[in-house]
Amino acid sequence: MNDFWILLTAGLVACSCSLLGCFLVLRRMAMIGDAISHSVLPGIVIAFLLSGSRDSFWMMLGASVLGLITVFLIQLFQQSGVQSDASIGVVFTALFSVGVVLVSLFTRQVDLDLDCVLYGEIIRVPWDTMTWAGIDIGPKAVWSLGLVLLLSGSVLGLFFKQFKLCSFDPAMAAAVGIPVALFHYVLMGLVSVTTVASFESVGAILVVGMLVVPAATAYLLTERLGTMILYSMLTGVISSTGGYYISVWMDASIAGCMITAAGGLFLLALLFSPSHGVIWRKWRQRRMEQTA
Repeated sequence: MNDFWILLTAGLVACSCSLLGCFLVLRRMAMIGDAISHSVLPGIVIAFLLSGSRDSFWMMLGASVLGLITVFLIQLFQQSGVQSDASIGVVFTALFSVGVVLVSLFTRQVDLDLDCVLYGEIIRVPWDTMTWAGIDIGPKAVWSLGLVLLLSGSVLGLFFKQFKLCSFDPAMAAAVGIPVALFHYVLMGLVSVTTVASFESVGAILVVGMLVVPAATAYLLTERLGTMILYSMLTGVISSTGGYYISVWMDASIAGCMITAAGGLFLLALLFSPSHGVIWRKWRQRRMEQTA
């Protein structure tokens, strides 16, 4: 039964992250996912200090606010003439450092440390349960990640055309009256909430892998956004499930094996994708030379 809860949690993390990751990859904003996953740390600490609780709602609220602040600062620096990569690097390292300082100063006596936030430990998920009317209804992580996935899926489903147009042609989206900035910040808010909801299972650093690698893999396999989302989520689930069993076999880090498995699937897509695969391109070039 413990394996079931671990795999379910991993699958929810993979689906939540890869769903949003498709839009980040299409917008060429993959590194913003990295920035948010690090810079939300001070938001988590401040939320804990103000509420005195490690309740997921306050953590998500604090992380979401800091995520939006991160995006706002990056946009502000870019508009001021700072290069995009430099803006991202400055903002996320500065905010992450502030979070590290706050953790070391104010949370020494509490189970809110850097290992918990950065690396997580999915193996503990089955024992951190919640009750409703005196009945054990399962791990907290499953419920929080399920709600986050439902939220992201609902928002993206309701405004799919708007998000799609904003991702492929923001100038045209603005021309037809779509509030591009609003949808941009909504997407970043969803990324922030998903990131903090995944902390307890895979940690902040490895969330970046699930945000980017499955979506990048799917990008190599199809030209359609709907199919890309499906392939991305499928890749995330396969890599998380396969990574778990690899970790059991090797007695290694579960989260690390999951991202390694995702990297392996990306490599296969890079080599053998019918449209973008290196080997397929070489094979087609050779056939063209032979028939010429």
